[in-house]
Amino acid sequence: MNVIVSNEQQGKMANLDVDIIKSITGSYSANELVEMFKNFFYSKMVLDVTAIKDYNNILMYKALADGLDAEKIIFFIPEGSSLCTPNFLAKLVTLGIYNFTTNIDGVKYLLKQSNTYNDVAQIQQMGGGGVIQELQQPAPVEQAQPEQGGGFVSPAAHAVVQQGNMARTIKIGVRNVTDHAGATSLIYMFKKELVSVFGENNVVGIEINKNDFQFYNDKNMVSTNTNDVKSVIERYSGVSVILVDLNDYEDNTICDDVLYLLEPSTLKLNKLIRKNKHIFGKIKDKKIIFNQSLLTSKDVSELEYEAGIKSFFNLPPVNDRKKNEIITELLAKVGLLQISQGGNSGKIFGLFRR
Repeated sequence: MNVIVSNEQQGKMANLDVDIIKSITGSYSANELVEMFKNFFYSKMVLDVTAIKDYNNILMYKALADGLDAEKIIFFIPEGSSLCTPNFLAKLVTLGIYNFTTNIDGVKYLLKQSNTYNDVAQIQQMGGGGVIQELQQPAPVEQAQPEQGGGFVSPAAHAVVQQGNMARTIKIGVRNVTDHAGATSLIYMFKKELVSVFGENNVVGIEINKNDFQFYNDKNMVSTNTNDVKSVIERYSGVSVILVDLNDYEDNTICDDVLYLLEPSTLKLNKLIRKNKHIFGKIKDKKIIFNQSLLTSKDVSELEYEAGIKSFFNLPPVNDRKKNEIITELLAKVGLLQISQGGNSGKIFGLFRR
């Protein structure tokens, strides 16, 4: 039997078809929830985080993790809210909270199968290399410290990333190796997918020395030049992800990682080699994506052998007007998303989905 705690997302939670032993609606302090349920037997608790007073404060989640069995709680987070960032989610993982989602499908999945640390470890890394230390801050004035002993306390629940040190923007560069290999379109598709996870204003695309982004009519896809690119990146330093179309800009150090796009058609490859016969030696240790590729796995192996390179991903032509699962797969391999082991229902962190 399960417990439902709801508030602003009560309408969405009404669609849950589960056995319920107790259901409450309203806004409660973390300490009130601990006192209410610390001696109450239940299988899982579905907790609409808007039911937690001051739910943007990580200390509220620490109090819950200390006072209740965090493994039994499914944190239902409003989609697109300020909580849907690597910074905040990494803090949850640090506290031993692994079960969180932004949609009902995710709740249903987690009711059947709880996440483990391995399922969410990547989001902790994405949160940045902040200093982890013993939590020295006192509990908020309206809260008493939750009693210890009855609830599950993860080893990570005694530490939290120091405020301010979690904020880190991930910068991914994309560079065409063959002419017109599709960097602009790929960044657009990356951005559409990432916005559904991190929020509309937390993903930015920047192109250098070109103006193609203007045709997407997206205020968060901007154009700049060689002289101004570093200042533009700094302007967006508070967002979660910056995607950079590098074009002819040579300095890769402005990015945390760079993807090299190679269209593996005979025409494009021969043009590339004629322009620079040493190109494959220069990029052999890079993350090479065969983009707009119709190669079979056998074709890929043969091309890798002939060119002396190893591909990172073989990406077929895709429709940029719709959601593409293979783009999700590529983003997961890059490290910007994590796909759990639950098949189609096992999406990002227990199903962040549109």
